[in-house]
Parts: sequence; C-alpha cells; structure tokens
Amino acid sequence: MQGSANLNLMIKAARKAGRSLVKDFREVENLQVSTKGPGDFVSRADREAERIIKEELLGGRPTYGWLGEETGGADGADPTRRWIVDPLDGTTNFLHGMPHWSVSIALEHKGEIVSGVVFDPAKDEMFWAEKGAGCWLNDNRRLRVSGRRTMSEAVFATGVPFGAKATLPAMLQDLARLMPACAGVRRWGSAALDLAYVAAGRYEGYWERELNAWDIAAGILLVREAGGMVSGIRDGADPLDGSIIAGNDGLFDAFRGVVRG
Repeated sequence: MQGSANLNLMIKAARKAGRSLVKDFREVENLQVSTKGPGDFVSRADREAERIIKEELLGGRPTYGWLGEETGGADGADPTRRWIVDPLDGTTNFLHGMPHWSVSIALEHKGEIVSGVVFDPAKDEMFWAEKGAGCWLNDNRRLRVSGRRTMSEAVFATGVPFGAKATLPAMLQDLARLMPACAGVRRWGSAALDLAYVAAGRYEGYWERELNAWDIAAGILLVREAGGMVSGIRDGADPLDGSIIAGNDGLFDAFRGVVRG
C-alpha cells in the first residue's frame, strides 16, 4: 500500500478503532438477551472508538482541526486542515448484532476532502483514496464505479429516515419514482459503506437526505476517485451539507433526474 503519511496515519487509526469495535461487537450479541439491553454499551463503544481515533490522529498531527460525531468540532492551529470522523457509522446495525458498520475518516484541506478512509472491520475491507491517486480496496485492488449504463439493470442504495423526520415524504416519493425504473433499491444502514460500495461498483448509485458531514466526507472522495460523480440532490447544493446523490458516470444524470422528480 502506497500513500501519504497522512493517509497511513488514517489507516492506522481506523484499524486500531476497528479492533476495539470488533471486540465490543462480540459482546453485543451476549447483551441482546439482557434486561437492560445493549444501548448504553454501544454508546460507550462508539465513544471509545472516537477516543482512539482522536488520540492517533491528533497525536500525529496536533495542529489540525477536528470534527467528530461524538466530540463535536474544534479548531486547530492550522486553520486549513481538519479531520472529519465517524467512529461507528451503522450504529443501529451494531446494536442489533448485524455485521454491517464502518469507521469513516476524512481529511479536509482548504474546504476540500483530500484523503478518505472507510473501514469495514467485520469484513476486513479497507476502502481508501487520496485526491488524484485513485480509489483502492485493501493493499492493491484499484476500484472503479460500475460500468452499467441501463437504469433497468441498476441497483441503488439509500437510507430511509427513522422516526418522524421531515424528509420521509420526499423519500417515499423518490422510491415510488425510482423502483419501477431500476433493478432494486437497498437500505443497509451505513452511509459511509453505501458510498464505498458505489466506488467499488457494487451499487450504481446512492442518495439520501439529512446526513452529517462525518457520515459522507470520506465516501465522497472514494466515489470521485473511482470515476463516479457526486452532488447535492438540488442544483448548487454542497453534498457535505447532508443531501447527497452519487453514482457512476454513465447513469448519474438519469438517476439524478428520477430522484429530483
């Protein structure tokens, strides 16, 4: 694996946090049958993973800024660089003992994501990218987005809002338009992995609303470096603001047209 010093630091942090999470994940299965349930335990696992990542990243680059799901944001002495971290994307899957969750780490430089890592510890899949250097899986497999060009053959991914979120009606309308036009829609519960799967050609595209920057920052770079396209759902919107659509180059316009309605 060849990458910058920053990328190697990110991969090291993701693997270290992943080892901690895998250990905790084994305990979740035992907690499923307890009276208290695993919720508090998983919250502690999430916070511990972020502590590990923060210690590794800021230990190596103490002047960089920080944005993490659990600990919020903090400016660094270097105002041009910031780590963006989700220590456990797919918490609900983790909570229910389902092995589909990830660690997401991105490095932002002057407002642009320049390095990204999405690590799936349960499957030992490390997706990584640097600006201009392509997107890779583990040590030596270069990734490209899917080559499919027909909507009827395409599989897409999304996240369905939980609870009484305001975006649920829009999502249901999206599904009503898209499902008759494609081969299927998947909802697997980890935005970071959904974007990694688009980069790997496993999905033709992904869209979702009401996300946070730490959910998608690394995945955006993975898709772009794998030859895909990413934008906000609406014209001119920054996908890091939380409303994102991503896909392969051949179907992106058609896919976006269906989602936008």
